[in-house]
Amino acid sequence: MISYRVLQKSLVVTLCSGLLMTSMSFAAAPEPGALKMGVEPWLGYGQWHVANHYGMFKKHGLEQVEVINFAEDKDINAALASGQIDAANIATHTAMGMIAAGLPVKVVLLLDQSKTADAMLTGSGITGLKELKGKSVAYEEGTTSDILLHSALASAGMTIEDIKPVPMPASSAGTALIAKRVDAAVTYEPYLSVARKNDASVRMLYSGQNDPGLISDVLVVRDEVLKNRPGQVAALIGTWDEALNHYNGNIQTDRAIIAREVGATAEDLNSAFDGVKYYTLAENKQVLGAQFSNETFQHVLKAATDAGIITAPVTAAQVIDASFVNAQ
Repeated sequence: MISYRVLQKSLVVTLCSGLLMTSMSFAAAPEPGALKMGVEPWLGYGQWHVANHYGMFKKHGLEQVEVINFAEDKDINAALASGQIDAANIATHTAMGMIAAGLPVKVVLLLDQSKTADAMLTGSGITGLKELKGKSVAYEEGTTSDILLHSALASAGMTIEDIKPVPMPASSAGTALIAKRVDAAVTYEPYLSVARKNDASVRMLYSGQNDPGLISDVLVVRDEVLKNRPGQVAALIGTWDEALNHYNGNIQTDRAIIAREVGATAEDLNSAFDGVKYYTLAENKQVLGAQFSNETFQHVLKAATDAGIITAPVTAAQVIDASFVNAQ
């Protein structure tokens, strides 16, 4: 990540690829006080652990950043909704659902994208998506697995009605496939690697790499924090970028730091790390207010709506504020 640049006070209304955004009036330096940010034990949020380890938050002028761990989506969502935390790292479709439900938050940074860390596995008898017709598929409802399944079926001109859904935890889906209780399973790392290690006939039929951006994570910040502490938000983004730059130059060392924080070893998570793409600040400048807002957003929204995860209308303008990344 690059070092934090002091931002000049400005108020600019810009039209970015059809998305109307108002640039915040950023403070010259981060405001004093603590900033509380929620994470879960997923390596996609790992650069915050790198930043914490090397003291990068303070380097960027942040007085105190409390990185608070949550075990489940519902817990981090509740903390954000109640104002117990100022920011959270969550899946893109989760952010959409929150905002569609009226939660006052905005996406300010694209963190990561799953390439092969989320996937559909099958046995040796199925080689194409159309062959899933009438077959049993294990997946966890309301999760990234649910969205990936719906998107995969849609790409083959099918719907959930064309298969036999078998809802179960993602941790059990791969096991069910190996035990021949289902014909296919949608899950994520490390369960993907475990399944393939235990059964050589298991193959990857479809993954996030087939559907770029569908399975991704974002940083969301409460609207009141964006308004009253814009300097903290800008510094937080700068910190992510510096940590990612450090990670890219010290991959093995920093993977060990991240793995420890999520309760595993770097060796256990090698495949998972390789299946995730992290986004730099420069890449955010290119895509967050453009391709991600104009194309990826609609694709994720359709998959999440088809899966019944998002039940109310929501637009990219309601969800994404690219002004913070664009101003750095």
